[in-house]
Amino acid sequence: MNFIGVDLHKQTISICVVTEDRQVICRQRLACAWEEKILEFFAQWTPYYVVVEATASYEWFLKLVEPMADRVVLAHPKKLRVIAESTRKSDKLDAQVLAEFLALDMIPEAHRPTPRVREHRSLVRHRVYVQRRITSVKTKIRRILSNYNLDRPNLFSSSGLEYLAEVKVSAADRFVLDQLVEEWQQHHRRLLAVAKQLRAFAKQAPVAEREGRAVLDSIPTVGPVTVDVVLSELGDVRRFRSQKQAVSYAGLAPGYRQSAGRAKQLGISKEGSKLLRWILVEAAWRLVGKTRYWGGIYERLRNRCGPKKAIVAVARRLLCVMVSMLQNGRRYQLAKH
Repeated sequence: MNFIGVDLHKQTISICVVTEDRQVICRQRLACAWEEKILEFFAQWTPYYVVVEATASYEWFLKLVEPMADRVVLAHPKKLRVIAESTRKSDKLDAQVLAEFLALDMIPEAHRPTPRVREHRSLVRHRVYVQRRITSVKTKIRRILSNYNLDRPNLFSSSGLEYLAEVKVSAADRFVLDQLVEEWQQHHRRLLAVAKQLRAFAKQAPVAEREGRAVLDSIPTVGPVTVDVVLSELGDVRRFRSQKQAVSYAGLAPGYRQSAGRAKQLGISKEGSKLLRWILVEAAWRLVGKTRYWGGIYERLRNRCGPKKAIVAVARRLLCVMVSMLQNGRRYQLAKH
């Protein structure tokens, strides 16, 4: 069996092939555009295991070599710190370290989402991007009007847009306002289009995903946007052995440091998806404001550790509830106390 380590970059890949006793037998550097040459190179080393780090553009490479490989391993970049912390670092050495760790079966593996989860994430993240662009444009429009003390609450309603078209501002600001309004309208159309696409995507969901949507939708104040973000960012919840593992994956787990008998509680790790943490905190704020049970939890935590840590703790608990519901297929039940 041959073990192949691949250091993947945007333009090139560095490859190192080692034997079971970790003897280097070949090194190669190829351009990513030379897919036929890459296939020819890997074909001569069958049977083989191959490992590549989970960078932003690994999927095309795995699809290319996976049919010939006996095993494909996706390495977790942050857990494989030996490469980043090496004093002698180069592409060929990185590929060699990956190959040697693969031969020793010591590669910390990263999760590889399914094709449907990747498509779901792409649509959900694009919707968030468009929504944030809308918010940014609205803020700029209000900022210009505030210079003239002309801002009003319903500015983006039909009557508000008529008011905006007639308001008296300088020629330069009028030009900028017209451009911003046009941009806002374009983004609004895009937001409607991506929402329509997500609804169509949901209709094609497999049974397990449809059940997951129904389960999460039963939580008070949790709407379709939150459901889409949670399902797309978590993926298959069955891969989590415990709720703590899911919390750690979301970056909501608090750190802990102990030395010489002294212990210190650290902040949350903030690893994983920023989007998932954001949507959980937003959902937590809605829950504590509209439900007595979650509001009571928040009040007790706020009195003990302050509002910021309290809402993060509520978000962490909410994620645990969501994971449990998804794993068990049970709908949300209102607490009796």
